[in-house]
Amino acid sequence: MNDIDRGSGERGSPDGVIQPAPTGRSLSRRRFVAVGAGIFVVSALPAVALRRSRRLYRRTIPVMGTLAEVGVVDDDAERAEAAIGAALAELRWVDRTMSRFSRASDVGRANAAAVGARTPVRAETARVVAEGLRWARASGDRFDPGLARALALWDVDHRHSPPASDAVAAFAGQALYRELEVERPRGDVGRGDRPGYIVRRHPEVGVDLGGIAKGHAVDRAVAALRRHGARDGMVNAGGDLYALGLSPEGSPWRVGIRSPSDPTRLLGQLDVTDRAVATSGDYEQYFDYRGRRYGHILDPATAAPWQTTVHSVTVMADDCMAADAGATAVFGASESDSAAILGRVAPGASRV
Repeated sequence: MNDIDRGSGERGSPDGVIQPAPTGRSLSRRRFVAVGAGIFVVSALPAVALRRSRRLYRRTIPVMGTLAEVGVVDDDAERAEAAIGAALAELRWVDRTMSRFSRASDVGRANAAAVGARTPVRAETARVVAEGLRWARASGDRFDPGLARALALWDVDHRHSPPASDAVAAFAGQALYRELEVERPRGDVGRGDRPGYIVRRHPEVGVDLGGIAKGHAVDRAVAALRRHGARDGMVNAGGDLYALGLSPEGSPWRVGIRSPSDPTRLLGQLDVTDRAVATSGDYEQYFDYRGRRYGHILDPATAAPWQTTVHSVTVMADDCMAADAGATAVFGASESDSAAILGRVAPGASRV
């Protein structure tokens, strides 16, 4: 799974799940997807004269171990800024709530709890965990939200060589998500007071929402834009992206996907309206050892970084949580297997 949560700066704990904050090249594991006024955007059409009063208002913040940008196209600066502020607040809230790097988050508390204990968590956290388990089952164990301890063991942001093989083998092929239970409150309670619960049934299970929570955060941010009257805009959290409505030119948002081998070159461009795009790759967070690259995306079958000739995968979907989880679940998969996985979990999603 992808490891995207923002570090709190806390040093390691006995359970091995809390780690130092990602630094250096890990600041943006998916920054190669750009939108709006980003450096990889090409205007889709010449500006329409009637839309010249509409401008793109943008703000960028560090959050969830990456840089997140929120933009709104509007002719009213005050309205745009209010919408952007609300969207950024949603990103920060998900970061505080679902990061495995913080002992105070729902995920941090669940990972620190005794095996078998029912840890109360926010209803929304329970929903995201449940969605992660759904992706795990439907992907044939390719997506595993129970691998936090294996991710901590590899810690590609700070290691320079692989961990001991016997330590890795303890996690290999275990499908640890099956030892993770979640209880959701009845009804659609959103961010209400009624809690859900997370239960770890095995000592090696550690909750990691790195392959799904950032997409969820983008969806929350887009919902905030809409609540504040924004019809056109975009949210890009390090490459987990949603394009809302139309660009300032009145045309679809043009999203550029960077080549993993050459940051100055684009693999392709997508024209996107009211859809999400997410890319997973192994070339932002990794270390090299004896001629082999070890990236941050683990193959649950081996509990080691994927060894594949395909270094990035892009998925388009109706919502960003599906695009985020989908890009992780199909990393290392063939085109046909990718289509089958996406079809089972997120009809309408596609690998592009």
